[in-house]
Amino acid sequence: MKSADKPGLIQRYTAAERTNHWIVAITFVLLALSGLALFHPSMFWLSNLFGGGTWTRILHPFLGIVMFVAFTVLALGFWRDNLLDRNDRAWLSKLGDVLNNREEALPEVGRYNAGQKLLFFVMVACVLLLLVTGIVIWRVYFSGYYSIGVLRAASVLHAICAFVLICGIIVHIYAALWIKGSIRAMTRGTVTHGWAWKHHRAWFRQVFRQGNK
Repeated sequence: MKSADKPGLIQRYTAAERTNHWIVAITFVLLALSGLALFHPSMFWLSNLFGGGTWTRILHPFLGIVMFVAFTVLALGFWRDNLLDRNDRAWLSKLGDVLNNREEALPEVGRYNAGQKLLFFVMVACVLLLLVTGIVIWRVYFSGYYSIGVLRAASVLHAICAFVLICGIIVHIYAALWIKGSIRAMTRGTVTHGWAWKHHRAWFRQVFRQGNK
């Protein structure tokens, strides 16, 4: 990570990272809509977005494979930055200050805060479980190899993981909107010095140490 070419801005995400993120985001929305259509008859009308029930059943698992591959690339790239450390435990112990925006009372934060890191690992676990259970219940290709009990258990676990992931993404979007300037990072790739200093001060210091070497 380095300082951006424009003065007063820091590069937070490269073009490749942003492209990958939006591939994950778009496929997630398509998966959520098609999954809800297949989940309950009251939401089957959503299948019209995909050309009907047959096409929804065909496309859903293939979209899942695309998202899994893109998410794996994203997760591997950000894995190291999401490892928890002592400052993160201290950050979690001060959730009252976090919720009340008293950032001056919090320990310095690296590229991601503890909340973002925990959400990252929840998402990793959910995506892995969705892949495994999705393969088990994938009709035509794999479901015939498993007993009805395994298929039912996999279906329930798949639905639970999808629900948790949808909730996690809603939190992710809300946090991005709540922290002014965060959306810019994933659309333009840069943040201001003030944003970095206020929200991710340890990362801000690291960027400039690396830039001055």
